Amino acid sequence: MLHAHGTLPLKVHALRLAPGDDLREQLASLTRQNAIGAGFILAAVGSLSVARLRYAGLDDAAELRGDLEIVALSGTLATGGAVHLHLAVADATGSVRAGHLLTGSLVRTTAEIVVGEAPDLRFTREVDPSTGYLELVPRQVT
Repeated sequence: MLHAHGTLPLKVHALRLAPGDDLREQLASLTRQNAIGAGFILAAVGSLSVARLRYAGLDDAAELRGDLEIVALSGTLATGGAVHLHLAVADATGSVRAGHLLTGSLVRTTAEIVVGEAPDLRFTREVDPSTGYLELVPRQVT
């Protein structure tokens, strides 16, 4: 496990997504295009017309449709497919649903996303024998 000591440099990427853009795919594309080795969501606001989520402990996707406000987006981003994002959205009644963000979550009017990048770190994912899942492994770049 990596423990931070002192300060690391920070690079910031900002993007605005347009109606119809796929939220997860656009973040994966930003990660690839900028060769982000250790990225993370700093801020996110906007709306979706479709949210595809995987809820805790389930394998199947849930698909929500309608006017959905992004109330939270968090996660880590790295080249090589290490994109792990969780999303919470609120519907027109204020009810919130949240889970693992899947491809097919489409922007309704806009999504404004700010991504931080730690250039001195690299995120990878390796199977953790205790969970059986690919888990984050942060490494210092020397």
